[in-house]
Amino acid sequence: MERTLIAPGVHLSCDPASKFNRCRISIHFAFPAERKTATAHALLPLVMERGYADCPDMTRLTKKLAKLYGADLTVDARPMGCNHNLCVSVTGIKDAFALEGEGLTAEYTKIALGAAFHPYLVDGCFDPQAVSIEKQMLKKGLEDEINDKRIYCLHQANREFFGDSPAGVRQEGYLEEVDGLTPAMLTAAYRQMLRTANIELLVLGCDAAQTAAIRDALLAELACIDRAPLPLVENMAMPAIAPVHKTENYDMVQAKLCMLFTLGQPMQPQQLAAVRLAMALYGGSVTSRLFLNVRERDHLCYYCSSSFQSFTGSMAVNSGVEHADAARAEQAILKELADLCTGPITDEEFEDCRRGLLSGMNGVEDSLGGIESWYYIEVLRAGANSAAPIQSPEQARNALRAVTKDEVRDILRRLTLSVSYLLTKEDAAHAAE
Repeated sequence: MERTLIAPGVHLSCDPASKFNRCRISIHFAFPAERKTATAHALLPLVMERGYADCPDMTRLTKKLAKLYGADLTVDARPMGCNHNLCVSVTGIKDAFALEGEGLTAEYTKIALGAAFHPYLVDGCFDPQAVSIEKQMLKKGLEDEINDKRIYCLHQANREFFGDSPAGVRQEGYLEEVDGLTPAMLTAAYRQMLRTANIELLVLGCDAAQTAAIRDALLAELACIDRAPLPLVENMAMPAIAPVHKTENYDMVQAKLCMLFTLGQPMQPQQLAAVRLAMALYGGSVTSRLFLNVRERDHLCYYCSSSFQSFTGSMAVNSGVEHADAARAEQAILKELADLCTGPITDEEFEDCRRGLLSGMNGVEDSLGGIESWYYIEVLRAGANSAAPIQSPEQARNALRAVTKDEVRDILRRLTLSVSYLLTKEDAAHAAE
């Protein structure tokens, strides 16, 4: 993947991806998340995906994409640590496979730039009807969160864990603010994004001439905007604190337990390979300690897994447990972490986890979406304006092959419990007291 700076706060990353018969054009807008505009930015991709100035409704847009051999337009938001990211992406077959020699890539470029820079406006603001419809969709999604207790427990734990820090901004939006959003407020948030965001243009599956044409078209759009890109928020970590235990009571069949740990300092890019293997050993695979011991051997959990967020230096352990077993499950989860830090790690389990990770990473380059996600996250992890090298999947696999048990233990020893959040029946909570 080749990456170059093409304007202040704007980079182009490209790969001819010759093994695919499709190409992909993606425009990523990354900017610091703010509490006051979080709900507007959560609504923005829903409205933008409905159409743009040249295709102002979903019917016409669908017909246009169908004529381009079933091309696909997506506009989505992707929270990344303390930064918000909105991505406009168009995917379709390459020009070489067009039946009548159509210039498909040029059409994909128009759609991507149209959706990103020329939304359908009514009297200078987003279409009130579209805004009203998508507000209801966003509101329903936020209301439904509580029905998925696993997700709800994680979100509640995150709110307790991050508090008022930059990572505590709820980038999915705030339910109580949705009704009050107006087309003018949404348009203002959109204009702010165009002006302040760092932009990453990813072009996959196009030749040099096509890539240059896409680059020039983007630069022409940006020339019409008074740009003032803001620096992205760097990777962070919450400080180590005494563990906080929180309980909410619900009439539910299965209790949910979420435990959040912190490294206490930002994760460094060179630690990533060891972090990946540490998570696989602890709770991120079917050969992990949490799966084999807490779930299978001790029967304390219906599920139990760990995951790591590199942008915030935090680890989450999510589990579903019997109400009466919640305290025992928490202690077992902590014991498995302590055992990995101080006890033996067999060569067999270590290599099983390594092989599992390598197998999964071998599939990264099997799709354009996988390639795009890999490199964009690498860009954000290193810092959008950083000169740090961007790691390819093969380089990451080589780094993983070189990880030692001591490096894994060093990561795990740094992790300390900050928040334990439990959803359980009221009578079970009283019994535990």
